[in-house]
Order: sequence, then structure tokens, then C-alpha cells
Amino acid sequence: PKEERPKPKPVVPQIAAPKIPEGERVDFDDIHRKRMEKDLLELQTLIDVHFEQRKREEEELIGLKERIERRRAERAEQQRVRAEKERDRQTRLAAERQRKEDEEAKKRAEDEAKKKKVLSNMGAHFGGFLAKVEQRRGKRQTGREIKKMTLAERRKPLAVENLREDGLREKAKELWEWIYQLESEKFDLTEKMKRQKYEVRTTGHGKGKVGGRWK
Repeated sequence: PKEERPKPKPVVPQIAAPKIPEGERVDFDDIHRKRMEKDLLELQTLIDVHFEQRKREEEELIGLKERIERRRAERAEQQRVRAEKERDRQTRLAAERQRKEDEEAKKRAEDEAKKKKVLSNMGAHFGGFLAKVEQRRGKRQTGREIKKMTLAERRKPLAVENLREDGLREKAKELWEWIYQLESEKFDLTEKMKRQKYEVRTTGHGKGKVGGRWK
């Protein structure tokens, strides 16, 4: 803000009092005229000072209004820039969220396709493995064996819904080893039972029977 300048004091011209010549008649009209001129001059000086002060005050008021309007315009521009930046930021965030959602959806679709492919391959390998086991054993599975295998599969669920490709491969490998072990044990037990029955038939007595149970 501008410093207030001191108001100038009105300058009143000094008018000398009329001299009254000695021995002459006093001219009161002249005295009155000169007094009126002095008063008029003082009044004019006061009027000039007043209007000068009024002019300065108006100029200061105009300057203040201009500063207020300039500051208001600056604030409006700053708010506009901030709002535009915020809109751009929200737009970028929305685009980034959409991109991530699209990538996740694509990834889920790819994982689901890979999972189905692995399960299909696992089923094909499992079927081939069973066929080889049956060829080696030289007989077909009985209804009881199929029932046992079905129950065993139901007791041990796959739980592969949330597995990715690597997890599915590990699960398939684990199931294959587990099935191979079961089939091997079953084959060994079947062969052992065949030998025991053969020994009983050939010896003609309960040589292979211990405590009412077959070895």
C-alpha cells in the first residue's frame, strides 16, 4: 500500500491591511473590497486543496480496485489450473485402473485356458497309464476295483481351481506318482495272493494259512 502523503496546508496569501493616510478621509468601501478579495482568495485556496485531496483519494481508490480485481483474476486462474490438473490426474488414474483390470482379465483367461489344457493332458496321460497297467496285468479291472478307485479319487480332491500353470504341473506329477505307487502296491498284493492260493492248492493243506488269515 502507498504511504499516505501529508495533506498540504492551504496557502493563504498575505494581504497587507490598508493604510489609512493621516489627515485624509477613510475609504470604507475600499477596505470592504479588499477584505472581500482576501476572503475570496482564502476560499478559493481551500477549494483547490480540497479538490486536489479528493483527486488523490480517487486515484488511490481506483488503484485499490485494480489490485483487488487483479488478485481475483489470479486466484480464478490458479483455481482453473488446479481443477484442470485434477481432472487430468483422475483421467490418468481411471485409464490406469482400466488397463490393470484388462490385464488381469486377460491373465485370468490365459491361466484358465492353460489349466484346462493341463487337465486335459493329465487325463490323457492318466488314461494311457491305466491302459499300460491293464496290459501288464493281463486282465480287465473288476467292478470292485473301479469302485475302490472312484472312492479313492473322491476322498482326495484335486483342488486345482486356484493353481497356475506351474502348480498344475506339480499337481499332475504328484497325482501320477501317487497313482503309480498305488497300482504297484496293488499289483504286488495281487501277485502275492495268487502265489499263496497256488501253494495252498498244490500242497493240499493249510500250509499257507496262519491264524485263519492268508499270508
